[in-house]
Amino acid sequence: MAKPYPKEFRDDVVAVARKGQAPLAQIAKDFGISEGSLANWMKQADVEDGRRPGLSEADKSELRELKKRNRLLEQENEVLRRAAAYLSQANLPKIVFPLVREMAATGAPIRVPVAVACRVLGRSTQGYYKWLKDPVSARDWDDAHLIDVLYDLHADDATLGYRFLTDELADELADERQITVGENRVHRLCRVAGITASHHKKRGTTGKAGPAPHDDLLAVVDEHGVVRHEFSATAPNQVWLWDISEHPTRQGKLYICAIKDVFSNKIVGYSIDSRMKASLAMAAMRNAIALRSPAETICHSDRGGQFRAKKVQRLLTNNHLVGSMGRSYGAGDNASMESFFSLLQKNVLDTRRWDTREDLRLAVVTWIETKYNRRRRQRGLGRLTPVEFEMIYRTADAA
Repeated sequence: MAKPYPKEFRDDVVAVARKGQAPLAQIAKDFGISEGSLANWMKQADVEDGRRPGLSEADKSELRELKKRNRLLEQENEVLRRAAAYLSQANLPKIVFPLVREMAATGAPIRVPVAVACRVLGRSTQGYYKWLKDPVSARDWDDAHLIDVLYDLHADDATLGYRFLTDELADELADERQITVGENRVHRLCRVAGITASHHKKRGTTGKAGPAPHDDLLAVVDEHGVVRHEFSATAPNQVWLWDISEHPTRQGKLYICAIKDVFSNKIVGYSIDSRMKASLAMAAMRNAIALRSPAETICHSDRGGQFRAKKVQRLLTNNHLVGSMGRSYGAGDNASMESFFSLLQKNVLDTRRWDTREDLRLAVVTWIETKYNRRRRQRGLGRLTPVEFEMIYRTADAA
C-alpha cells in the first residue's frame, strides 16, 4: 500500500497548481506524483474552500466528535443503569466508589472511565482516588503532571514566561477537564521547577549551548589528531542531515527545516513555518519518515534547542532512529547541510525582496521539488540528479 503524502506537501502542490503557471500534467511530473493524485487533492481543496459539495475535513472531524459523544452517552447510560441496581440493594449513596472501581476495571458490558462515572454519580475523581488510599494527593499528582508539561512547553520555546505558559497550558490540557490551571498556580509551579523566560535570565559570558543528548557519530579523528566529519553513505536512509534556516519577508521571518539524505543529497523532508520551534523540526522529520520509512537511520544535527527538545528525542526513539549532534557553534560539523542552504540562498532567497511568507514558501517548495531534487545535476553524483541517482541504485539493487 502506498504511503500517504504529508498534508503540508499536498497543500503546497495544490497552491502551486492553482496559480495556473503550468499544465497539471507538468506540475504532477515536476513534483513526482500522478495526475490522478493531483486531481484528487485539488477536488478535496475545492471542498474545503466551499467550491464543491462534499465532506470537508471539518465535517469529518464533526462526525468523529459526534461518534465520540455517542460513545460517551452510552457510558453515562450504563452508569445510571448499574447505579440504580446497585443502590436498590440498600447501599448508601455515599458509598458508590466500589461501583466506580468495578465499572472501570471489568469493562462488561461497557467499560466506563472513572471520570465519567464520578461525574454522573455526582462524585469527584479526587475523592475516588483518596478513597483508594493513594499516599499522594490528587493535587500533588496534578502538580507533578503540570510541571512535566511546563518543562516540555518551555523547552519548545524558552522565551515564554509564566503568563504565556498558562495560555499554552490551557490548549495542551484541553482534554483534561479535571485539571484547572490559573496564572497563580502556574507561577508557583514555575518557581518550584526553576522555569523562567530566557530574557529574564542573566546571560553567561561563554554563551555555550545546552548539553547534547547524542554523541557525534560522524566525527573522525585523523592521524594528526584533527577532528573532521565524513558525510558519506553507501545506501539510502543510512545518514540524514537536518538543520534550520531563516529568511526575512515584509510580513516577518520565515523558517525552513530541511532533511537531506547523504547518499543522494536528496531533500527527503522539510517543513516551513513562521516560528522556529521544536514543532518545526518534528514536522520535517515526520514528513521524511512518512515518505521513506527509515530504520536505524543516523539523524545528524547541530545543538540547537529545537533538536534537543524532549519531544524531538521521543520522535526519534519511537521511530527507531539514531540521533547524532555536533559540537557547540561548530558550523563545519554540519557542512553538507550548510552547502544546501547556501544554494537555496543564492537561487531563491536572495533573488528578490519577498512581500509575503506565502510567496516565499511556494518559491522554496517549487525550487526543492522541481529544481533541486529532479533537475539540478551534481558532480558528486556523476552529473546525475538526486532522483536519478536513487533510481539507478534501486534498479541495480533489485537486479
